[in-house]
Amino acid sequence: MTSTPHLRTLAAVALLTGHLLAQTTMESASTHSADAAARPWKFSLSTYGYIVPHDQSYVSPTFTADHQWLHLEARYNYENQETGSLWVGYNLSVGHELVLEATPMLGGVFGNTAGVAPGYEVSLTYKRFELSTQGEYVFDTRDRTGSFFYNWNELTYSPLEWLRAGLVSQRTRAYHTPLDVQRGLLVGVSHKRLDFTTYIFNFGWTDPTVVLALGFKF
Repeated sequence: MTSTPHLRTLAAVALLTGHLLAQTTMESASTHSADAAARPWKFSLSTYGYIVPHDQSYVSPTFTADHQWLHLEARYNYENQETGSLWVGYNLSVGHELVLEATPMLGGVFGNTAGVAPGYEVSLTYKRFELSTQGEYVFDTRDRTGSFFYNWNELTYSPLEWLRAGLVSQRTRAYHTPLDVQRGLLVGVSHKRLDFTTYIFNFGWTDPTVVLALGFKF
């Protein structure tokens, strides 16, 4: 008879504990959902300053916005000077230790160069190594001879979390050099959401072109 009140008390405590755990779990799930809903987008802004020998130096900014699979991008002075482009793409990612990320895209180009451009952005990462490439083929709607394949490639190694160095190449018509495909070296540093990279193209082949890039993610 004396055990009955104790059993009732234990049952009440168990029910109350279960209710509190369930409520805590629901609140935790709700908090995570709210955090995910509060920041559904990822943005980046990068600016490339081109110091071109015997030619006009210029700045080329790029803005990106990503939401799950959706990729949006805007560029200026990339395909040509005084030329802009708008892009939409689909984000794909595969792998854990060896990670492949790819974004096929379609863009519209307007300004000094006008046309339609299919493009891509691809990166392959393994530990401290990364191989990345981005390219596009612009179908010039004003002059078919103006159609051109643009390409930028990087192979980097990161000895430290904040430091990377490697090789770079590009093919562009935004400015002109004696080389169709330009090759060079890069060194980059990062701090939190900021990164700064220096590129030196064509050193040893012709007068070098220096590119200074500043990026910010938010």
